[in-house]
Amino acid sequence: MEWTFSLDNINELANQFWKAAGEKKVFAFHGQMGAGKTTFIHALCDAKGVKDVVGSPTFSIINEYVYDCEGTKRALFHMDLYRVKDEEEALRAGVEDALFSGHICLVEWPEKAQGIFPEDALHVYIELINSTTRRLKIADN
Repeated sequence: MEWTFSLDNINELANQFWKAAGEKKVFAFHGQMGAGKTTFIHALCDAKGVKDVVGSPTFSIINEYVYDCEGTKRALFHMDLYRVKDEEEALRAGVEDALFSGHICLVEWPEKAQGIFPEDALHVYIELINSTTRRLKIADN
């Protein structure tokens, strides 16, 4: 699947994305610096009804948010592996625990620790088209 989007329709795309994702829990977001990974993840959190302040976990590595799903509070993890040196450091930071927790995990820079991701992780690619437009593609698994 592939979409083209801008800030004007990012919230609509976030809703479409969740419908297309089905029961998937782990999402690996690939894209160059400035492609809009964090911005799109913020829109995904908004679409889930996250009330917490959503920000980049560049320094904390893992941010945990809460959203309501049919009357039950659920965790959602937002991870940024940009500053992680290797898989061992990711393991020490608790990334693998989050990835296999059964909760939704939205991970930026997954290539930094690709060996610890579950096989069924959904790989999402965001690329710049121009200063206001992005292309989002869900990889065929």
